[in-house]
Amino acid sequence: MAVTALDEQTALVVVDIQRGVIGLATFQPTADIVERCSRLANAFRARSKPVVLVNVEWRPEIMLQPRADAKPPARTLTPDFAKLADELEADHARDIFITKRQWGAFYGTELDLQLRRRKVTGIVMCGIATSIGVESTARDAFERGYNLTFASDAMTDLFEDAHRNALTRIFQRIGEIGMTDEIIAKLGC
Repeated sequence: MAVTALDEQTALVVVDIQRGVIGLATFQPTADIVERCSRLANAFRARSKPVVLVNVEWRPEIMLQPRADAKPPARTLTPDFAKLADELEADHARDIFITKRQWGAFYGTELDLQLRRRKVTGIVMCGIATSIGVESTARDAFERGYNLTFASDAMTDLFEDAHRNALTRIFQRIGEIGMTDEIIAKLGC
């Protein structure tokens, strides 16, 4: 697993690094994941490349709720659930903000439009949860023809086996997998 190249027009897509998600019990410490996502965001900003900050807003009256055998976990949503982590240092003048209401960041949002307007052809992905928000967004990006790169050390999941499955069975088939420092080094080209 190595990143061979990044497209000249590559954007960073950070999925669900928000207060209500980084507080979940993941198999890796979320503080490490947030720190790496933040480093990636700062590196992209330093090179004037787009940074997309995706959050999810869970409100039952607007969420997709199809029949399913496994129901979503019951949780009490705090008023700041959807607020992005402060460590991302969101730049409201330059960053692209996408609020999704389901797992993937493309369906029902203007993510594709915002990327195409900037002539983006490649996406670096990071965030939480690997097998849900990141994977759903990645599959949609792949189907739209984007070249994908995954920062494997800047994502985690509630379950280690779900994280590993996404990395070894899905992401390898739709993109390249690397580490935060390797991706930042590729940006310097």
